[in-house]
Amino acid sequence: MYVVAINGSPRKDGNTGILLQKALAPLAASGWETEFIQLGAKKIKGCIACYKCFEKKDHTCAMKNDIFNEVFEKILRADAIILGTPTYFTDVSAELKALIDRAGLVAIANDRALAGKIGAGVVAVRRGGATHAFDTINHMFLMSQMIVPGSIYWNLGVGLAPGDVEKDAEAMANMENLGQTIHWLGSAIQPHKDSFPVSDFSR
Repeated sequence: MYVVAINGSPRKDGNTGILLQKALAPLAASGWETEFIQLGAKKIKGCIACYKCFEKKDHTCAMKNDIFNEVFEKILRADAIILGTPTYFTDVSAELKALIDRAGLVAIANDRALAGKIGAGVVAVRRGGATHAFDTINHMFLMSQMIVPGSIYWNLGVGLAPGDVEKDAEAMANMENLGQTIHWLGSAIQPHKDSFPVSDFSR
């Protein structure tokens, strides 16, 4: 099985990246193919609601001059997707929001292509606003008919300077448990993926 972790922070090795890598570790140890994608600070535009994805239905976005289609191809292949973000003015980073909006729409346009996949959100926070960012990620997962696993707490890690989140023992334990839970869930649903109930209602 294959899991992709997407870092919406411009800091590849910052607190968000540390949380994502911690969640990936149990999956790698369990034999999953893991990939870490650095999205933050890369060129990605927001959705312009042109709806050409509904016309073409080729699992791509009509805007071709940024990183979106390259990342979305990996999302389509993945059994599990972990989206990570710092907390910017109580929400996700601009790059991650662009990915969420476009991935959600292109997936719906293509027979709900994300349905039945596992989705988990991870948020790094200095003090406030993390639950709003967490909700933003989970809202896309849930309306895409994805399966969202729980863990021992919200998937949040507290820190400001790069590396601070490693001092958050609860966050580190939560990330490890999240990875273990994704492995358990992925193994349980793998034999039944083809029978997942998908609606033909596209909008």
